[in-house]
Amino acid sequence: MQLSPLNRRRLALFKAHKRGWWSLWIFLALFVFSLGAEIIANDKPIVVRYDGEWFFPVFKRYPETAFGGEFPLQANYKSPYIQELIAAKDGWMIWPIIPFSYSSINYELQVPAPAPPSLANWLGTDDQGRDVLARVIYGFRISVLFALTLTLISSVIGVIAGALQGFYGGWVDLVGQRLLEIWSGLPVLYLLIILASFVQPNFWWLLGIMLLFSWMSLVDVVRAEFLRGRNLEYVRAARALGMQNGAIMFRHILPNAMVSTMTFIPFILTGAIGTLTALDFLASACRPARRRWANWSPRARPTCRRPGSVSAPSWCWR
Repeated sequence: MQLSPLNRRRLALFKAHKRGWWSLWIFLALFVFSLGAEIIANDKPIVVRYDGEWFFPVFKRYPETAFGGEFPLQANYKSPYIQELIAAKDGWMIWPIIPFSYSSINYELQVPAPAPPSLANWLGTDDQGRDVLARVIYGFRISVLFALTLTLISSVIGVIAGALQGFYGGWVDLVGQRLLEIWSGLPVLYLLIILASFVQPNFWWLLGIMLLFSWMSLVDVVRAEFLRGRNLEYVRAARALGMQNGAIMFRHILPNAMVSTMTFIPFILTGAIGTLTALDFLASACRPARRRWANWSPRARPTCRRPGSVSAPSWCWR
């Protein structure tokens, strides 16, 4: 796809901002890295060679009997019994860099949990003996996926609502603004807690509930750009040529309105993670919240001042 001269100039300006450019690439690298969390941090080996056959426990569950065991239960590859069975057939295993999953408990800790960083647990463990680094990797993935999904859908809704109000004006704009004023005046966090109490929240329930309110931040920006753009000369020329309203809105006005719109998207992204963190801190989000950064808030608070504790400002509320 070839960029227009205007978009090439915008991209060049963005590249000139070194901090933003490199931050984008670091974020993308970390996100791609987290997508392979099962291969990086897992309590199951990536590859097992046993009796001339190949096994991939990271992607498929194997019973103990597949390795000569006695019970048809899921194999515990850290068990000395399973390791001896595999070694007896000249087998071997390749483990992930971090041999713990987000829910794995290290039963071989030499100190009480939460344990400080060590060779076994690079960032230490939480109060239940689970590896912190593994939980950070899994939490990064689910939190960013949630925020990206929410941002994408809410941006589409907000852009469409703002475009309709700004382009048509009149009673469409009047009714839309009054509804927006009423809806934006509601206490969002309290309503999220109330709605989350009626159902057992999961990823999609929380996404739908938060989507009810997250789209409003873009409406006023897009509406203002369309109010300004609908009276410009190129829009009048397009109307004179008989172009449909939908084509004028989304092929001519919207591209010029995207600059100010894109400014708000990072704030929606970070706001989604912040709201999710607040809900988990108040114990109103997914239960059990096992794989999100938000799950760290209530656990990090009592251990913020312990040596070896891994914390961040959002996890260390006072």
